[in-house]
Amino acid sequence: MRRAAQALLVPALLVPALLSGCGSLQRLSEVGKPPEMTPTSDPTKDPAWRPLSMPMPAAQIAAPQANALWRPGSRAFFKDQRAAQVGDIVTVVISTTDSADVEDNTNTNRTGNESMGMPNMFGFESQISRILSGANPSTLVSTSSGNGNTGQATLKRNETVALRLAGVITQVLPNGNLVVSAHQEMRVNSELRDLQVTGVVRPQDIASDNTVTHDRMAEARISYGGRGQVTDVQTPRWGQQVLDVIMPF
Repeated sequence: MRRAAQALLVPALLVPALLSGCGSLQRLSEVGKPPEMTPTSDPTKDPAWRPLSMPMPAAQIAAPQANALWRPGSRAFFKDQRAAQVGDIVTVVISTTDSADVEDNTNTNRTGNESMGMPNMFGFESQISRILSGANPSTLVSTSSGNGNTGQATLKRNETVALRLAGVITQVLPNGNLVVSAHQEMRVNSELRDLQVTGVVRPQDIASDNTVTHDRMAEARISYGGRGQVTDVQTPRWGQQVLDVIMPF
């Protein structure tokens, strides 16, 4: 009975482990069909969304001037039609080219020797020979160690990204800067590409056609990834990833 219980216990423990390793049942539900796209929603409703707080300059109160057409601190004579309020749409233009060529070689060696004894200590050294049969008080402890490490790494990267996507203003900061959040999904066959961009822009950097380049965004976060059959093949299995983390060698 005990062996039968153990035989049933092992599969019972393996099934939850395998399901949790897949991340969720979502991948199993998408077998044989392309991945489902997430519905369009308010980005501020995302559990991971947090209001942004940044250092603000001291408020300046503009004193009214009689018979003046120009208000102090105004950025335009006529009303600016560009995006400036929560809910307005801004197109983010991403154009970046990144390349790197790095080579690193290391070679280290280390040796150590330690010895410790107690030839004389008020006559107590004779007690050691009685307690430990055959022990020599002058050479109680002796250790030696050696370590060698050789490493070689080469990094070559050449990336070019050129994208345009529309985002929504989710917050207007006290100094007038705008928090923009953009999210775009594109499904091609059985592969879903996911692009997310968030950052802070100045109203002056938004062009007349409501576009802003990514290099004008402060605290920019650009994520371009995806999921699907191609990503599954390129991603190591969860068991291999766990072993890569916990294995010391």
